[in-house]
Formats: sequence, C-alpha cells, structure tokens
Amino acid sequence: MKETICTIPINDVFGPKDGCPICRLHDMLEQNYVDYILGAAMMEPDVRTETNEKGFCTKHFHMMVGKGRRLQNALILETHLERIMTELLPERVKGKPDKKNIEALENMQKSCYVCDKISWGTEHMLRTVFSSFVSDPDFKRLYEQQPFICLPHYTMLIKSASAKGGLKGAELAQFYKSTAELSGKYLKTLKDDVSHYCKMYDYRNRGGDWGNSKDSIERSVEFLTSERPEYIEK
Repeated sequence: MKETICTIPINDVFGPKDGCPICRLHDMLEQNYVDYILGAAMMEPDVRTETNEKGFCTKHFHMMVGKGRRLQNALILETHLERIMTELLPERVKGKPDKKNIEALENMQKSCYVCDKISWGTEHMLRTVFSSFVSDPDFKRLYEQQPFICLPHYTMLIKSASAKGGLKGAELAQFYKSTAELSGKYLKTLKDDVSHYCKMYDYRNRGGDWGNSKDSIERSVEFLTSERPEYIEK
C-alpha cells in the first residue's frame, strides 16, 4: 500500500479493522487537538485569541482537565474568563439586558475550539480517503474489509463524497456501493441480534443459545450514535 505524509494516518486508522474507522479517525484527531491546545500552542497569540472567543464544549473541557495539566488549563481559563468578564458581562452595563451580549454569550456556549478543529481535520482526512479509494486498490480492499461504518459517519461520508470536491460519476457510485454495503450488512446483523435477544425472553426459549445477542443493545447504540455507551468499559 502506498504511503505518503497524507496517507499514513489514514492507513493507521483503517489498519486495525476494529469497529468504525471514522470513529477511530475522530478519536485520533480529538486526542491530538486536546494535547495540542495544552502544549506549546496555548502560548501562541492567534490560538489563544481563538480559544478565548470560542471556548470549549463540556466534553472537551473535561478532557482537558482530565489530562492533569492544571497550570495549562488555568492559563487558558484565565484569559477566556477575562474576555467574558470584560467584553460580554461588563460591570458598567445597567438597566435592561444588552441583546448583543446575550447573543454573543449564546454563540460562545455553542462553540468549541476542539470541535471546530476536529471538523476541519476530518474534512481534510476524508479527501485522502476518497482519493485513496479511487487510486489505490490496496486501500480500496482495506476499506471494504472494515467491520462497519456507523450511521452518523455513513451519513457524513456519503454527504462529503457527493459534495463539491468529492467524487463523481462511476467513482462516486462505487464508493457509495461499498460504504452502503458496510453499513447495511452490519445493520442487518444488529437487527437479527436484537430480535434474537428479545426472543430469548420467551419462556419457550429458556436455556437456549443467546448467540451474539447479549451485547446487541450496546452495539446498536454505538452504531446509531457513533459513541460507545458510557457504562461499557473501554
């Protein structure tokens, strides 16, 4: 399989053949960007300006704190809180609420520096996935050997492949066929396993073989949401 600086991370993501590869891509980017923002990047003026404006979502705030780098987190929070205090909640404001400040606060609470970076990184990585699928037969086989593509990432892949800058004609049709087969076959397996799980509660099947159905609920949640249930040990 051909490898370049662009394809190496893609090959690393698709290599394990364990679960949804785009979920692994997301997890890789997420960890990289959380480490990045807590590293030297936090002292870069342009990065700090962006993090002060956008802040972080609940998940990524907790991930950052969970890294244990308390001084780095404190420095990031210091300037982020200062911006909120001086620009969005100025002490001099009196009387009726400032609608612009309220709108700015709402927008900030909906934004996240890490989420935006993950979206940007994913978009660029998917372009490599598409080009490798078309030009590299080895990668195409590797892609088609994946266990499944979860529903959110199936939707993302097809939407991105169909958009401007994606694939066209026969190439798009082949990519769609391969991706739909990955998600479709796994979806049928899940449905069969869940149905079998339900049937095993019938007294007539007492003592029967549960097969692969015992974790079908958790696997279904993972497929439908791209997230492993929190109560499953990772």
